[in-house]
Amino acid sequence: MTPKVDSQAVRQAIEVLPLLSPSVTQLLQTLARDGYEIDDVVQIIKYDAALTARVLRTVNSPVFGLLNPVTSLERAISYLGERVIISIVLADQCGDMFTRPLPGYDAQQSALWRHDLFCAFASREMAGHARLACEPGLAFTAGLLHDIGKFVFSPFWAAASGEALERIEQGQVTDYLQAEQLLAGLDHAEVGFAMARHWQFPEALQAAIRYHHAPGLAPEQFRMLSYAVHLGDMLAMMAGADTGSDGMQYQLDGDYAQYFDVSSQDLAVIMLDAEEHFKKAEASLAVE
Repeated sequence: MTPKVDSQAVRQAIEVLPLLSPSVTQLLQTLARDGYEIDDVVQIIKYDAALTARVLRTVNSPVFGLLNPVTSLERAISYLGERVIISIVLADQCGDMFTRPLPGYDAQQSALWRHDLFCAFASREMAGHARLACEPGLAFTAGLLHDIGKFVFSPFWAAASGEALERIEQGQVTDYLQAEQLLAGLDHAEVGFAMARHWQFPEALQAAIRYHHAPGLAPEQFRMLSYAVHLGDMLAMMAGADTGSDGMQYQLDGDYAQYFDVSSQDLAVIMLDAEEHFKKAEASLAVE
């Protein structure tokens, strides 16, 4: 059948995306490295006055309830940790991408941001149950970025989204990703991967974005990370933090047990812990 989405137009939309600021690019590269130091993060942020002000405003907000105000950027970063810092950086400089409504997914304003933030915390918690080493900070960042493809794909997908759900209900396709492939000739994970390459993300993040629905296909060195994000994504949807019409319309890759030592009870605890961190982060990131 002829695809109902102009895939070439989607790819052209990616090519004209403005490049991310040096602060975002450098920070993502730094957090993807093993053994980075807090000073590495300080050195990136301190030259961005607006970002420095946002970090200090966040750490001194009532959400954290500190008795004495924090005036040192190094202390603020040390206290907040990489999870909140990367969230602040992306929310500050890519906010429109995460908060814009997604008509193709029937998702309201900020739905993508809430889903990605929950997934990030769940992915980080999952990293602690990996059978082999899985860097929690990298899992968090990958979870936060995994669905960026929906930002570009959504307006092109809007005309076909209703038919996608019909085909799933009729059993013509097994999940939403297959529906995207059938009706558009590509899917939001592919679009996100192309965006990640355009923005020169670290390879680990590119792989997690590309394979978050098919982690078993990820290159071996990135498979553990891809499974962490895959499971974090599923937990976010189970918790109700989805991105609209595609919620719970994906298949769980049962091979995750080869990579993670986690029981159904563990998953329930991880979801609760992620929800607790998510609510606190959501409140702190709302500080203006």
